[in-house]
Amino acid sequence: MSPDVVAALELSLRVAAVSILVVGPPSIALAYVMARRAFPGRDLIAALLGLPLVLPPTAIGLVLLRMFGARGPLGRDTLGIDLGFLLTWKGAVAACSVMALPLVVRTARVTFEGIDPRYEAMARTLGHGAVATFFRFTLPLAARGLIAATILGFTRAVGEFGATVMIAGNIPGRTRTLASGIYAAQQAGRDGEATVLVLVAIVVGLVAIFASERLTRPRERV
Repeated sequence: MSPDVVAALELSLRVAAVSILVVGPPSIALAYVMARRAFPGRDLIAALLGLPLVLPPTAIGLVLLRMFGARGPLGRDTLGIDLGFLLTWKGAVAACSVMALPLVVRTARVTFEGIDPRYEAMARTLGHGAVATFFRFTLPLAARGLIAATILGFTRAVGEFGATVMIAGNIPGRTRTLASGIYAAQQAGRDGEATVLVLVAIVVGLVAIFASERLTRPRERV
């Protein structure tokens, strides 16, 4: 692989890893609350969280661009400091985090909903508090599904294009990811480089889907 291909792949993996570290804990917390608690507005929150799954990624990118722009609510003129999200790898992390979050939340929520609440109730009757029950019993029971959710979110971040290009651009060696590298190579007539990047994306996607399928498959009883 050429240095440009390697650089794009390395940046994509690094951005995806940071994105999952950013969205993982809040996604799991949100998923658990929405799976176990009934409260006013839950359906509305679920709909808002799912918007990145149905909106064009460029629309999400434009929203982020307006938010982090100089006059936006998180911009330089508003905060008095420049957070450095525009045209940087941090902007790519922000875009990938937003696009991966709904997938992680939905997968984790299904996992928690598949755990019988009676197990948690029994743990509490044995003297365990709510927090201890969650970490000592619920999380181990949900581990396989949560790992699958993390893998799917990571892969979604690796393949993100539209939102990332809007806020981070497509700067070689700085913000050019796997997806934007495919676009740039095709536009420049570098068909061989584009093909290599597509093959890499296919391999990453297949490995992720295979792993998530194995993790979410019910264990066979002996």
